[in-house]
Amino acid sequence: MIYYIYHIPGKKIGVTTNLNSRVEDQQGYEPGEYEVLGRYTDIGRASERELYYQRLYGYPVDIVPYDKLNCNKNKLNMKVNVTEQTTTFPCPVNKLKGRLMDNKGLTWETEHGVFFINESSINWIMANLKTSMFNDQRSYVYNKAFARFYDNHEGANERDRVVTLTGGLSPTGVQERSYSEEPQFSRRPKQKSQFDLIRDWADERGLYENGDPKTQALKLVEEVGETCRAILKNDFEETVDGIGDCVVVLVNLSELMGVDIETCIAAAYDEIKDRKGKMVNGTYKKD
Repeated sequence: MIYYIYHIPGKKIGVTTNLNSRVEDQQGYEPGEYEVLGRYTDIGRASERELYYQRLYGYPVDIVPYDKLNCNKNKLNMKVNVTEQTTTFPCPVNKLKGRLMDNKGLTWETEHGVFFINESSINWIMANLKTSMFNDQRSYVYNKAFARFYDNHEGANERDRVVTLTGGLSPTGVQERSYSEEPQFSRRPKQKSQFDLIRDWADERGLYENGDPKTQALKLVEEVGETCRAILKNDFEETVDGIGDCVVVLVNLSELMGVDIETCIAAAYDEIKDRKGKMVNGTYKKD
């Protein structure tokens, strides 16, 4: 795979594996309106050079490097996106089987129970996998059908080594895992966060399959404007509604960009947590 570092003069520097889809279709730029600064076959090297060029050209430097985004994390940290209806893998159909083989024992929770990866479930996934309509680099299965597989096949009871998330972070920042010899399968649904509920709502309406980051960005500007007007009018209820609408749009925008809102918030907090400064005319000014 080739990783391209592209430059949109006066706008940004980024990395992609598909210039046509990422720069032209999604961002709306024509050939000649952007340039390619480098081509790399190693994702780590491409990520390093992206940050280098961002500094060199004076652009804001990405808080989360390209190779650390959810969609690009190494194979042992493959992140699946779970909604009420589907489980989406950050990988196209033709590359998923290898990733699943590397992640045997990985588990995740859904409304229909806890799923895990072993030989039998890999075969079922590959036989029932669908390509995302919005992004051909993602693929998904339906959770309800996957749950029926566990009910009807011995594969759900195989003694594969299972990886379960502990919820803690190691000193290196990687989520720690504990190991057990028995697959952990449960019908107890997890408690969903407000972000999860927003994602479910959007996914059910096809926003992630057919949506566009550009239109969501414009929607965000619209919602921010309405919030500002409510504040100027001292309308408390409309202000609360406007802030909530902005959050909903940000959740959906981040999903369309391939990174969840929780990661964005964590990255932002990591950037500001040690910042020093003072209040000036009602605004916090960093040193």
